[in-house]
Amino acid sequence: MMRVISALAALLGVCSLASQSQAQQYPDRPVKIVVGFAAGSGPDLQARTVGQQLAIDLGQQFYVENKLGANGTIAARSVATAAPDGYTLLFSSSSIAPTPYIYKNTGYDLLNDLTPIATVGELDGIFMLVNAASPVKTVPEFIAYAKKNDVAYGSPGVGNELHLKAELFKRMAGIEMQHIPYKGASEVTTALLSGAVQVMFVTPPSVMGLIQEGRVRPLAFTGLKPFPAFPDVPLLKQYLPDFVQGSWGMFFAPGKTPDPIINQLNTAVHAALLNPTVASVMQRDGYMPDTRNPAETAAFFRQKVEESADLVKAAGIQAN
Repeated sequence: MMRVISALAALLGVCSLASQSQAQQYPDRPVKIVVGFAAGSGPDLQARTVGQQLAIDLGQQFYVENKLGANGTIAARSVATAAPDGYTLLFSSSSIAPTPYIYKNTGYDLLNDLTPIATVGELDGIFMLVNAASPVKTVPEFIAYAKKNDVAYGSPGVGNELHLKAELFKRMAGIEMQHIPYKGASEVTTALLSGAVQVMFVTPPSVMGLIQEGRVRPLAFTGLKPFPAFPDVPLLKQYLPDFVQGSWGMFFAPGKTPDPIINQLNTAVHAALLNPTVASVMQRDGYMPDTRNPAETAAFFRQKVEESADLVKAAGIQAN
């Protein structure tokens, strides 16, 4: 019996040393960051911004691969089923949190087959936008308009966080709006500019240029405080006091990725966010810095997944 115990102890020791050795050498080749949203979208821009700094700091290429479809679940599945060696990572917005309540079979277990690494920060809120040519200039005007006219809104897909937030707004405002799903936020923006939809909810990074150019009009920001770049945009909670909705972006690794690699990446992401260039981009986009360690990041993620159940229920979405 003692021989068996000794053999097991020796084996565990070898595995531990192998894990430590792997982490010490990591990364020794390019690292792929899979993003489930289109190039130019908020998550894509964040992944590329932080990835470029990780490449500088860690001495290996961190490149982005956009893998679209099913509200980011195709991208998530490709990472969840990848080798747990730190060379295939996922970057996702908070749209990943409600997926267990929307899809019956994603091909992976969100809370067990993906390991949260670090967030790039929390976004206090998102914009409610209309076309600049719209006669609607305030939230009360929009609500009144929607009660008398057919209104459509676009989102990057059924169950996407922007879909859920629009549905929540619809219910709280007591109006009807038709949902038109698209493949990505850029397509929704194109639909808004063409008049195919009358309103959209969207994270700031992908539309700040359009706001500055005067092509779209932000009716409200859903945060607790005004958006720094556009402080004159009213807060939605002025009109709907309980409507405060934000977002976040997070790096993940496949489940069972060794802890030393997760810890190294967590530290590296936080260091990248302190770089003045990266920090200025994140601050411009409204992200508040985050310093959670891996355990705290995992707890935060689990909480957000559990909270998403109520949003999905409020939106009246049935899992399919």
